[in-house]
Amino acid sequence: MDLYGELEWRGLVYDATEGVRDALAREKVTGYIGFDPTAPSLHVGSLLQMIALAHLQRHGHSPIAVVGGGTGLIGDPSGKTAERQLLTVEKVEANVAAIRGQLARLLDFETRTAPARLVNNADWLTRLSAVDFMRDVGKHFTINAMLAKESVKRRIESEDGISYTEFSYALLQAYDYLELHDRFGCTLQMGGSDQWGNITSGMDLIRRVRGVKTHGLVLPLIMTSAGTKFGKTEAGTVWLDPVLTTPYEFYQFWLNADDRDAVRYLKFFTFLDEGRVSDIAAASVGEPEKRHAQRELAREVTRLVHGDAAVHDAETKSASLFSGDPSTMSNDELLQAFANETHVVAFQSDGWRVQALLTEGGLTKSIGEAARLIRGRGVRVNGEPFLDETKRLHLQDAKDGQLFLIQKGKKDFLLVRIERG
Repeated sequence: MDLYGELEWRGLVYDATEGVRDALAREKVTGYIGFDPTAPSLHVGSLLQMIALAHLQRHGHSPIAVVGGGTGLIGDPSGKTAERQLLTVEKVEANVAAIRGQLARLLDFETRTAPARLVNNADWLTRLSAVDFMRDVGKHFTINAMLAKESVKRRIESEDGISYTEFSYALLQAYDYLELHDRFGCTLQMGGSDQWGNITSGMDLIRRVRGVKTHGLVLPLIMTSAGTKFGKTEAGTVWLDPVLTTPYEFYQFWLNADDRDAVRYLKFFTFLDEGRVSDIAAASVGEPEKRHAQRELAREVTRLVHGDAAVHDAETKSASLFSGDPSTMSNDELLQAFANETHVVAFQSDGWRVQALLTEGGLTKSIGEAARLIRGRGVRVNGEPFLDETKRLHLQDAKDGQLFLIQKGKKDFLLVRIERG
């Protein structure tokens, strides 16, 4: 299967310029995707772009990951309702350094055949004078065309409007494409579907100043079947950095995928071939209670981002928790597994009401709901059913005198850590 066909069956082609498929089949193409360095880590929403570049390389083409150290100082208005906070040069550089290692998990920068490149657009944008920019780039774009862009129109109609800084972003990205074409012979830019206008601006600039036809291909923006934005949870963004989102939490994010999304995500976020995905889909239909697709998804994506050891660790912890026997896990393992779901309480000589812990920790909305849950046998503490709503937990009930693992139903957990003065 050629690269375009591969991307197509996986559902990764939202739109493409005419001639992309022929170019990818006929010649070795150099293509790029830009990554935003306005946070100290990429997140699961960035994985689709990383996977697309990896597919490009696996089919013998040359991928370029452009970290926007220059454009990151400004911010892309696409998909945004308000202007981003401007970052300092030092902060952007620190974020770029962190992102490099995450990209290297999927891209091969060492191979001699079609090696991946990592470049920072600050290398050329920060050296570009305002006069040169207006003369060599700005003259090729009309205000009419820029105002017609959907991302710009939405911001103009908003209460805060759009600054000249963000208004000029499309021109800077267009200049990136020109610079990459001149430096590396790049003829393909990829990105999310919200980048279509920026990509075609770059193609127009190259055509005007170099007389060369280039290409664009955009990937879908993912929404869950429940209608929520992909990559957002109640706990917040799911990051690729293991400090910001632990490998266990990362694994659980994929394991908890909706049945309606799991097979689709296998196509998007793994390199499993069509036959293997079809087998998993059939098994999921035949035995939905075993969640075949979710388990394979969690295993494959966690392996890609964090490695085999993280998969083994996450599966071991998951088996311990969902078997109802957290006693097999050490306190350190529990604290790591629930790094972002730990509720700290001060020592109280008269102990703690479980209803209060459930409510304060966010597992229930009210004390009354918590009490009803206990009466309905829906609560476990440190693996044991908690059935008496009048009973208080005391220090001697805590795991090693430090932790309570409270479980609501089958999937929701809260780790309570006792802080002793």
